[in-house]
Amino acid sequence: MGKILRETSRPSSNSSFHSSSSAPATTLSTSITDTVRGSHQFKITGYSLSKGIGIGKYIASETFSVGGYDWAIYFYPDGKSVEDNATYVSLFIALASEGTDVRALFELTLLDQSGKERHKVHSHFERTLESGPYTLKYRGSMWGYKRFFKRTALETSDYLKDDCLSVNCSVGVVKSHTEGPKIYSIAVPPSNMGQHFGQLLESGKGSDVSFEVNGEIFTAHKLVLAARSPVFRAQLFGPMKDQNTKCIKVEDIEAPVFKALLHVIYWDSLPDMQELTGFNSKWATTLMAQHLLAAADRYGLERLRLMCETSLCEVVAINTVATTLALAEQHHCFQLKAVCLKFIARPENLRAVMQTDGFEYLKESCPAVLTELLEYVARFTEHSDFMCKHRNDAILDGSDINGRRVKQRL
Repeated sequence: MGKILRETSRPSSNSSFHSSSSAPATTLSTSITDTVRGSHQFKITGYSLSKGIGIGKYIASETFSVGGYDWAIYFYPDGKSVEDNATYVSLFIALASEGTDVRALFELTLLDQSGKERHKVHSHFERTLESGPYTLKYRGSMWGYKRFFKRTALETSDYLKDDCLSVNCSVGVVKSHTEGPKIYSIAVPPSNMGQHFGQLLESGKGSDVSFEVNGEIFTAHKLVLAARSPVFRAQLFGPMKDQNTKCIKVEDIEAPVFKALLHVIYWDSLPDMQELTGFNSKWATTLMAQHLLAAADRYGLERLRLMCETSLCEVVAINTVATTLALAEQHHCFQLKAVCLKFIARPENLRAVMQTDGFEYLKESCPAVLTELLEYVARFTEHSDFMCKHRNDAILDGSDINGRRVKQRL
């Protein structure tokens, strides 16, 4: 047991001085000002019938909410001001709910209905405002234009079609708040759902379906398989489901591949390929990735298919590229296909690849791909010829390959 020691001496004046004169703690807060935006489209039909309603009288849209406030569009067919004598139409946006000193940005757009998109736009957005956002003091306050458009010009324009006008109004309510330092620090761990499901697979608890693959039995859970794979869902629960769902025999797939497939379904990650195959070689890893890609396509596991495609793009080699290319063609892996074609078409690789058994398989299973391969070979040949000619010309005219003049040696 350790002893608790009691300090009997008083602190010196120096230590007291240092503690009282230590630098004060620095705190931080941030004021954030932004706009909450929304828009409303107001269609005015029967425009000609609205004329003569009277100066100062308006047609109002339904109210709409933006930033916690209600708004409405007011259209004055005979104008808002007596002095204009109904020469202009007026257009305003009004605060339609209770509020004081509501700061906002506005945009009023009269839509061109000819399809030319030459809209008439008056906007606060996307430009610097010298006096800042507009402030609406109280309910009924409005912003807009008394002389929005001359009536005679409006009635002969593309804005009026079939006696109808269309107005779009955007509102951006200015909101401010202050954020201070967080008074908590909670470390949220990453999701371990895959680990839990993986342990469920390994334990076999609650399993209700088994699969026989090349004499090996694998147990699993119907609901998990159905949730992860549309093919398993149809096989286990669909109208054409297997009659014997207790033990399903799986053909045309190797047992290690099916085991890897279940691993991905439960763990949501690829297994250790070398551990799974028992071989410490790139060839074995590539072979497993090829088979797993085909299985992923068969069972509708798109994420696994893309994971395998990525893995195969990174391990392209002379002895496996032809079978990988055939696989890419059969399962519509376009990026993997392009990587393989470019690799084979290189002059230093082409002859060696053509001597592999995989190339014979490629010719038999995917003859159309050979035409595409010839196109890639032709491109490489043209590029090589061009570079060779460019270098020869450079030597003849005394320039390097970048076109810079160089002094020739005698």
